[in-house]
Amino acid sequence: MIRILVVDDHPGFRAGLRTLLATDTGIEIGDEAGNGEQALALVGQVQPDVVLMDLDMPGMGGIAATKRITRDHPHIPVLVLSMSDDDDSVFAAMRAGARGYVLKGARKAELVRSVEAVAEGGAVFGPALAARLSGYFSPAERGHSPGERGEPALPGLTPREQEILGLIARHLTNPEIALRLGLSQKTVRNHVSAVFAKLQVADRAQAIMRARETGL
Repeated sequence: MIRILVVDDHPGFRAGLRTLLATDTGIEIGDEAGNGEQALALVGQVQPDVVLMDLDMPGMGGIAATKRITRDHPHIPVLVLSMSDDDDSVFAAMRAGARGYVLKGARKAELVRSVEAVAEGGAVFGPALAARLSGYFSPAERGHSPGERGEPALPGLTPREQEILGLIARHLTNPEIALRLGLSQKTVRNHVSAVFAKLQVADRAQAIMRARETGL
């Protein structure tokens, strides 16, 4: 079973989500929180496999809560489930450390797949958001080359993450990376997810594109 902590300020939405997921035997709701403060108080007790996080809530919002959870509990991934589909919200969530972003209103199958993928160490974005991210990182869409405007080529990546990105760019799989670096596959999955979030990409193909653009 994948245990999730649902963080959303609307009791009706939480109840609907509980009903929706009750028919899927692979996911259970461990607890619920109405804002970021409650989520921080519960996450250590519940030890969920995934935190399902709304963004707009009274008190501490989802971005601040995601930052705290990913800092204090790096082994617990955060999947954003929000009505907001603007670029600023998506990228703010990714910079905060969210492993995925799904829009409210997504079909049950998409939500379940997203929870499962994030629980396994992947990074997930809904189809519409993934398409927009792909366009955002296309050189033709950006209209400038890497390094222009003073942007860092690989913002925020640790030396280990840069090393793993280089191996991804050489088309090594996670098990192959784990074997080469002497790490567990779970550790590699976590590093790969962190790379995706920091580079604001949705999959390995986009990560490879970024790596090649920066000359890695």
